[in-house]
Amino acid sequence: MTTLLNKTIEQLKTSVKGHVVLPDDPRYDEVREIWNAMIDRKPAVIVQCAEADDVAQAIAFARENKLELSIRGAGHNIAGNAVCDNGVMIDLSTMTNVRIDAQKRRAYVEPGATLADFDQAAQVHGLATPVGINSTTGIAGLTLGGGFGWLTRKYGLTIDNLVSAAVITADGNKFRTGETENADLFWALRGGGGNFGVVTEFEFALHPVGPEVLAGLLVFPLSQANQVLTQYRKFAESAPEELNVWVVLRKAPPLPFLPETVHGKEVIVLAVFYIGDLAEGERLIEPLRSFGDAYGEHIGTQPYVQWQQAFDPLLTRGARNYWKSHNFIELHDGALAAIVEFAGKLPSPQCEIFIGCIAGASNRVSAEATAYYHRDAKFVLNVHGRWDDAEQDEMGIAWAREFFQASAPYASAGAYVNFMTEEEGDRVTAAYGSNYDRLVQIKQWYDPKNIFHLNQNIRP
Repeated sequence: MTTLLNKTIEQLKTSVKGHVVLPDDPRYDEVREIWNAMIDRKPAVIVQCAEADDVAQAIAFARENKLELSIRGAGHNIAGNAVCDNGVMIDLSTMTNVRIDAQKRRAYVEPGATLADFDQAAQVHGLATPVGINSTTGIAGLTLGGGFGWLTRKYGLTIDNLVSAAVITADGNKFRTGETENADLFWALRGGGGNFGVVTEFEFALHPVGPEVLAGLLVFPLSQANQVLTQYRKFAESAPEELNVWVVLRKAPPLPFLPETVHGKEVIVLAVFYIGDLAEGERLIEPLRSFGDAYGEHIGTQPYVQWQQAFDPLLTRGARNYWKSHNFIELHDGALAAIVEFAGKLPSPQCEIFIGCIAGASNRVSAEATAYYHRDAKFVLNVHGRWDDAEQDEMGIAWAREFFQASAPYASAGAYVNFMTEEEGDRVTAAYGSNYDRLVQIKQWYDPKNIFHLNQNIRP
């Protein structure tokens, strides 16, 4: 650090209510660490923000000192753009407050909150909004890229439930955005990622959900995957939107309801979720049991917040993660064949392929209504490569890329930005379709110098 920079760091420390963490701080390595262990970068300065004003101060510090800037919510994003080398990392993970207005059915959520923070606060009142399926995910990154989960079929994407947002732009200005207030910025935030500013508060609409839901798992041998997938495809066409069933292909974890002889074997799993009358839910899911000869099942009523955490043990911090993803309007036979083939050669016990069903409410929103463009997608396929050792990188990445290429002919257009790795910048224009040009114009207005470029970048 130059003497001048050291001086400005001292000024920064006195101007923020949060903490400024430098490389000589004992907590530095802990604070800079993010979920994907493939990403190992070292910022020069980390500003742990306590309030929105701290964000403005940190942006100004980076701008005035010509330092690269990265924004961290919960640090869960696969691309790892939350952390930079030799620049300023704005760390929002200490801003976790969630306030619920049960009468208005509104949630006011700070950007460092995780899905667990949000879900738990809303469920006190029997309310929820569509978010992801891993409770350690951050609400900020999930929302800005689109966001989908178990409730999406019924209530749309996360962004479809965003009512307003407080934003600080590259020049330090603060905006409140909504359908009738700074509407162009609000449009861009809903799917455009972190390209336009730092959101310091999200306002969401809430819906009556739970607190008890019908949910659980049906586990079949991988040898029955063809018949399970074919029947699943037909089943999904007519299932009511209160019912969502996702497919996971992986090696069986040591689930207590499975015989020990099954642990570690390749399996195909139907993950079942239903909101509504429980007896009706049991009737609706009964046909799933006839898809094959299951190794075992565990389906029943449970708290919504418990189901939201069910997959957390498979997605803990500290592993190396590499993803590839496709959208699908329909699941062609060729896609199903590729899924079965590559599920039979998983490079590590932690790798998996999942098919998330998002058909329903989100398809009824116009492609031009928000920055998120591909409203025709009914399924999202995620090729989830995951392992512990760097020596496995080459094999694991090759598997994911080969499967991505094998399934590409059957995919629909576009990409889901939250599942894109940092190397996939060439897919950004495809992710936004004909909305891309409008996003470039909005970027030019709010961030003409591309201060916020550590993301799936939309260049001004």
